[in-house]
Amino acid sequence: MAEPLRLLVVDDVPEHARMVEEFIRASDSFRDARVRLAVTYDAALAACLEETFDVAFFDYWIGSRDGLSLLKELRHNGVDAPVIVLTSRGAEEIAVEAMKAGAADYLSKAHLTVEALERAIRHAVALHAEERQRWHAEAALRASEERFRALVENSSDALLLIDGHGRISYLSPSSERHLGWAPDRMVGRSIFDFLHPDERAMVGARMAETLASPGRTIVEHVRFHHADGSWRIMEGVAVNRLSDPAVAGIVINARDITERRKLEEQLRQAQKMEAVGQLAGGVAHDFNNLLTAILGYCHLMLDEIPEEDPLRLDLLEIQAAGDRAAALTRQLLAFSRRQMLQPQVVDINTLVSQLERLLRRLISEDVELVTVLAPGLHPVTIDPASVEQILVNLAVNARDAMPTGGRLTIETANVDLDETYAVTHVTMTPGAYVMLAVSDTGAGMDAATRTRVFEPFFTTKEQGKGSGLGLATVYGMVKQSAGFIWVYSEPGHGTAFKVYLPITRAAAAAPPPAAAAAIGHGWETVLLVEDEDAVRALAREVLRRHGYAVLEARHGVDALRVAERHSDAIHLLVTDVVMPHMSGRELAQRLTATRPETKTLFMSGYTDHALLPEDVTPGAEFMQKPFTPDAFARRIRRMLDAERISKPR
Repeated sequence: MAEPLRLLVVDDVPEHARMVEEFIRASDSFRDARVRLAVTYDAALAACLEETFDVAFFDYWIGSRDGLSLLKELRHNGVDAPVIVLTSRGAEEIAVEAMKAGAADYLSKAHLTVEALERAIRHAVALHAEERQRWHAEAALRASEERFRALVENSSDALLLIDGHGRISYLSPSSERHLGWAPDRMVGRSIFDFLHPDERAMVGARMAETLASPGRTIVEHVRFHHADGSWRIMEGVAVNRLSDPAVAGIVINARDITERRKLEEQLRQAQKMEAVGQLAGGVAHDFNNLLTAILGYCHLMLDEIPEEDPLRLDLLEIQAAGDRAAALTRQLLAFSRRQMLQPQVVDINTLVSQLERLLRRLISEDVELVTVLAPGLHPVTIDPASVEQILVNLAVNARDAMPTGGRLTIETANVDLDETYAVTHVTMTPGAYVMLAVSDTGAGMDAATRTRVFEPFFTTKEQGKGSGLGLATVYGMVKQSAGFIWVYSEPGHGTAFKVYLPITRAAAAAPPPAAAAAIGHGWETVLLVEDEDAVRALAREVLRRHGYAVLEARHGVDALRVAERHSDAIHLLVTDVVMPHMSGRELAQRLTATRPETKTLFMSGYTDHALLPEDVTPGAEFMQKPFTPDAFARRIRRMLDAERISKPR
């Protein structure tokens, strides 16, 4: 059931106020209304401020003041109750004045009836309901506009409106952060004025497509001329809303994806280098098997042929060619991060100082060598030979980039790389590093060359002037040492290679030099396991020439059968790491489980730290292919003469 209306009657003549109340009570519709009377201006003002009324009746004159002044004061105080003005005079100008002041209706006391009062109350209530509905709608519209304005002005994207000819009609204030241009410098101009010339035709075609497809979302990537003079890659999303009167334009939402493109390109480059590295490592592994046989038999033949035999010169040429091929495979293994390293805790400053004389001989006289070594450099863990190769290869590359002379600078520093740097350099992790930078003042490189500079066999030098493996070798050595390398270069502004190596808390110490082992003959039994026939035949021949009893097998399963049939001791297992059916590691585990006295020598054309078996077989060692017969025999003898290590229980 609806609540009874709350009514206020204001008249400075009490009899007139009670008369209006009696008319209200006589009404069938409003006889239950709660009626309050006020006979002074101040009493009426106080009543309206302390209580909410559905309708108020104001006498035109309230003492020395008028009801219209009371109405205005109430509106000023936020009271929105509908007001019906009453007067004993029926002048039309008073009615007009009352309506202008915001009154809902006007009634003459002289012609007041119950019916007229009912109509006036219903009209005032209905009018007030409409006004409140309109007020709520306007408030909601204002709130919506404020939200929209906040979204547009604080958007992370640039928002534009263009007409059917490409002229900019609106630019959100937030767009200046992304485009660099203030809105007043872009509005009225054609969007094509800001696009790269090579892409204007394409954008014109996409705009025609947008005009022909109202409401359809069109996405395109374009180069936009930023106010700072650079070209930014923008991702634009356009929708044709020309037929919408409230919009009357093509809406474009543009986002700067320049940095994202750079990161994507860096990630693609890292993935490509990883794939090329795997391919290079596989090729080097197979090639090393061939070189082991070629160089091994070459050494064996040289041992048999007299010095004066003319065939000896041919064999020496074969040996030299094989050595060059072995050097290339070592570079491929370095690139693919599958070479054998001997990491130590070293001081990069010390290594640079020791290599400075060598580097000065490598570069031409018209190239100035400058070293800037930071004091208090943190130690790092790396193979010292890797540092030498890195510096030599970078120095030679820099020398070739400065044919008419210049400056080669080698710099070291302690650096802390934060999350911000890591975000813009894909694959790099934040932390403390030692930076080794090699910079030159040469011709520099363009973007296309920079993206391929670490690829194996890629070179910009003349044919025959380089193998294209120098920088690939540097890349692999840095990566295998858990470091990162970045190249910075622009045509005409030289090149800088920056190597970042993670620091170590251990103190740098120079290990004592290892004494060369003498070659000796033996009598022990060696189990030789190698799936490459040529390598197995060579190793068998070397072992037999040095007096060893040889058991041989092509793979692990075969080797276990041979060992099971052999009742005497097997002193040494010589096995390839990667074989069909069973890996060398698994073979060593299974064999030493039943023959704990058997030592193991792993050999492979490639390896990485994941293949090193010290934690699997006590006393095990690793030998890199290709190897010479003398080196192979020397390693066998050294292992057999060493103190045996019993398996832990």
